[in-house]
Amino acid sequence: MYEIIIALLIGLDQIIKYWALNFLKEIGSIPVIENIFNLTYVENRGAAFGMLQNNQSIFIVVAALASCYGLYYLHTKKVNSFGKVGILLIISGAIGNLIDRVRLGFVVDYLDFHIIWSYVFNLADCFVVVGTILLCAYILFNEEYEKQVK
Repeated sequence: MYEIIIALLIGLDQIIKYWALNFLKEIGSIPVIENIFNLTYVENRGAAFGMLQNNQSIFIVVAALASCYGLYYLHTKKVNSFGKVGILLIISGAIGNLIDRVRLGFVVDYLDFHIIWSYVFNLADCFVVVGTILLCAYILFNEEYEKQVK
């Protein structure tokens, strides 16, 4: 069941990236909310904020290991729904960007927000960030619960 959810999330990510690669790339940028949010085509060869540019092998290994460990953990450990959703989102985002790195040599980004600074990212990145927040909350609150039970 976990793998089906992961496949659906990866599919959604890849469909949007396909659109960005095949249609948005030609346009460059589409304003959605003036001076706040655009759809902008960017080829990211690094990590968050463009760090570690052109080190695809590092990202491929880390994403593959994290995804394998996440699946192992889901299938072997007791995790409540909150923790499971976090792990599923992290795996989906990691594999979504992994597919881009292996297939294209870069990650397709397209969500361009101009709040304090301009940062362009994609749905897979959102999965990883939200999943990490949920997983951290799960770990913190689960430890507190375990302490209270003992």
